[in-house]
Amino acid sequence: MSDEQPQKVREILTRIEQRPSNPVTRARIMVEQEVPVSRRGPGWDRHWRELEAYLESDVGWLSGPEPSAEQQLSTDKKRADPKTSP
Repeated sequence: MSDEQPQKVREILTRIEQRPSNPVTRARIMVEQEVPVSRRGPGWDRHWRELEAYLESDVGWLSGPEPSAEQQLSTDKKRADPKTSP
């Protein structure tokens, strides 16, 4: 065995031991160990890539702009009083 081969083995082990920071990537790795390629649909890879990208982005996809103080007060006034509401 040459001196290069133990170094290559160490590099491989280091890559295997490194845990991806993205939890979607970690989940994908675990799921792909269980689901055979023959059972994966045509959108499999795209689905995972979109989830990974969504998590890596700082975009608030589901949240809109923060309401102004005036809008917040208006919303508060519309709420029913729990003591007097049925």
